[in-house]
Amino acid sequence: MSSNPSESFFASSPRGLEGLLADELRALGAQDVTQAAGGVAFTGSWETCYAVNFHSRIASRVLWHLGSFDYATEEDIYAAARSVSWRHLFEVGKSIRVNLTAIRSPLKSLDFATLRIKDAICDRFRDDTGIRPDVDRLNPDVRVHCFLEQAKGTLYLDTSGEPLFKRGWRQAAVEAPLRENLAAGIVRLTGWKFDEPLFDPMCGGGTLLVEAAAMALNEPPGAGRGFGFENLATLDLKAWNRVRDGRPPRNKVRPALFGSDIEQRAVDSAKKNLMAAGFFDLVKLQRADILKVEAPASAGVMVANPPYGERLSDADELAAFYPQLGTALKQRFAGWRCHFLTSDLRMAKMIRLSPSRRVPLFNGALECRLFEFVVVAGSNRK
Repeated sequence: MSSNPSESFFASSPRGLEGLLADELRALGAQDVTQAAGGVAFTGSWETCYAVNFHSRIASRVLWHLGSFDYATEEDIYAAARSVSWRHLFEVGKSIRVNLTAIRSPLKSLDFATLRIKDAICDRFRDDTGIRPDVDRLNPDVRVHCFLEQAKGTLYLDTSGEPLFKRGWRQAAVEAPLRENLAAGIVRLTGWKFDEPLFDPMCGGGTLLVEAAAMALNEPPGAGRGFGFENLATLDLKAWNRVRDGRPPRNKVRPALFGSDIEQRAVDSAKKNLMAAGFFDLVKLQRADILKVEAPASAGVMVANPPYGERLSDADELAAFYPQLGTALKQRFAGWRCHFLTSDLRMAKMIRLSPSRRVPLFNGALECRLFEFVVVAGSNRK
């Protein structure tokens, strides 16, 4: 991977995983790696950018930094966007979409500011080529991003296209599935070694299991999808081919992966997704209640995203469930390191086990904790 920095980028990620993403970026050849809330800035060649898109398990998007500007009104933003020579960045025949996010912006309407950026791009193309690009809000070829602070704005071009957590394997959806990059980060945070058994007893659509399998086999997360940079005029086809064709061979390790869920519909969804990802033969699935299921090995890593607590009416149910869960773990999972992602911060107290670690994470906008409970033999209470 080329180590000559030539461009500036920002890779976004789920909040709480910025440190893992920074480690990934350095391993992929990124330079000047700087963590921020919700992502990591870095510099690198276009080949590095392609490699991050193709190999990163944690990043949500990789944005190419076009420039920053001062602003006070929507017209200042329009002028900044119109000053960019867009025809040198992508062809007028490519459809566009503009995304805008802001923190402490004084503007009254972010929608109007978004519209002015779109107008500026189209007007500049019309001036330079006599043609305006089409706008496509659903499936654009090119995505322009603008980030506004109180008095400064930044323009980016999206090199990823669809968010990077969309790996291309998800065939069956369940209620409130984990995003794939958050799942990959959770698996890494557990410290799971590929020769250890890993068990998700509340597997839902199987996201944690798919990401664990891909990680163990060293399967690039971007192997089954396309990217936004393929629609940009800056595409270096030789560099992209080096990244895509130079992917490492699969690891020969065969991980011991286990999954279960109390609902047969979830087990069926996990099966479909594992088959689509090419990992079904690596995972043993069954329908089972976490309060009754037996440990699949004498020791290992449990990781789960409990679907409990998503409704206010569940408070009483949770109060009864957590102690039962703690008892089940003590009785049948001695020797296991058990990890649970939850937005219910009462869990650590009500499960009646002492967490050895609690990692703050965000599932979208929802503040969560990843609790780790090391279950010791003989620790069950009478």
